[in-house]
Amino acid sequence: MLNAPPMTSDFKPRSDFVRAMVERGYMHQCSDLEGLDAAFVAGPVTAYVGYDCTASSLHVGSLISIMMLRWLQKTGNNPIPLMGGGTTRVGDPSGKDETRKLLSVEAIEANKASIRQVFENFLDFGGAHAAVMPDNAEWLTKLNWIEMLRDIGRHFSVNRMLSFESVKTRLEREQEMSFIEFNYMILQAYDFVELSRRHGCTLQMGGSDQWGNIVSGIDLGRRMGSPQLYALTCPLLTTSSGAKMGKTAAGAVWLNADLVSAYDYWQFWRNTEDADVAKFLRLFTELPLDEIARLEKLAGAEINEAKKVLADEATALLHGRDAANQASAASKAAFEEGRMTGDLPSLDVDRASLEAGVQLAALVADAGLASSRGEARRLAQGGGVRLNDRQETDGQRLVTLADMDADGVIKLAAGKKKIVLVRAV
Repeated sequence: MLNAPPMTSDFKPRSDFVRAMVERGYMHQCSDLEGLDAAFVAGPVTAYVGYDCTASSLHVGSLISIMMLRWLQKTGNNPIPLMGGGTTRVGDPSGKDETRKLLSVEAIEANKASIRQVFENFLDFGGAHAAVMPDNAEWLTKLNWIEMLRDIGRHFSVNRMLSFESVKTRLEREQEMSFIEFNYMILQAYDFVELSRRHGCTLQMGGSDQWGNIVSGIDLGRRMGSPQLYALTCPLLTTSSGAKMGKTAAGAVWLNADLVSAYDYWQFWRNTEDADVAKFLRLFTELPLDEIARLEKLAGAEINEAKKVLADEATALLHGRDAANQASAASKAAFEEGRMTGDLPSLDVDRASLEAGVQLAALVADAGLASSRGEARRLAQGGGVRLNDRQETDGQRLVTLADMDADGVIKLAAGKKKIVLVRAV
């Protein structure tokens, strides 16, 4: 297996893409950094990242690789966001202690269509360096089992496969790994070979947990006559406090607007921990590095201005500049001026239910301000819930029509920066 050579401090990228990866913090491992840099200088390079269709949306944890594809295209190269319609039927064991739930073909197709909407915000699917979005079901579902074993499987060593982190971790924890999952790395390796044949793709990118799978594709390509292939991985991000990137008390921060509104997405970035602001500005915005350097020098209360810039720029990339401006204005009105606007997220509740009374914890959970009613009760007990700007510590307290203001709205808030307007219907 290829080992990633250490990146020396005296390495000076010549290509725009590799320079962006190094200077902005995307680079974690690379199979041959100087060779890859030279390939980009000769360019253009075609590269891909694979995304399985396990849900109707990707979440913020996938955003770093999406931004890598965006930078790839911005620097004059060809991006491929590969949909895993085939591999989703198998299930990636990486980072999992148990077998993923297998989805129906219909569910996978629906998820794939929904996920595409996100990429249309980040990539251009027309023009000289148009992105293409193939589905690995196109070739994986056509593989004959005996031919696959003979032509592809014979190039894989079980001894080496057992040493891969995704497999070794499961076995060390005495968690069962199914045979179908064990084959995932073979299918992913074959994807790289097939994309090289079909699209001239020579680079696979992904999270650092995919390193073993990616370099297996390089090795398979070498054995099957592919041109020189490369691997580049990005770090798996956690916040400075150790939390997994993209996870909140209310659950995952999804990228599809029907799951997480532009306002809530803006708030997610606005609530970034102080120590992460500069890093996130480099990774999740396209601001010039000198402007980011200026913003990261802000200290004390001034760092909130840098957080607002981060929220504005990250939201504009996904939802558009108008939506980002509306979210920013709604936040300013609610938190700095004490006003409420129609751009704040809302929750419609049956009027009869409010007449009888609804538990505060249930409203907090239903509004997406906590992941469950139990979490909502704990949030209230800790002083983190406000009803019409009054702190409420009893999660079982009944909220009724009497709590509505003159405009027929109940203002529900959690933490410092999350507000939902409750209305009766």
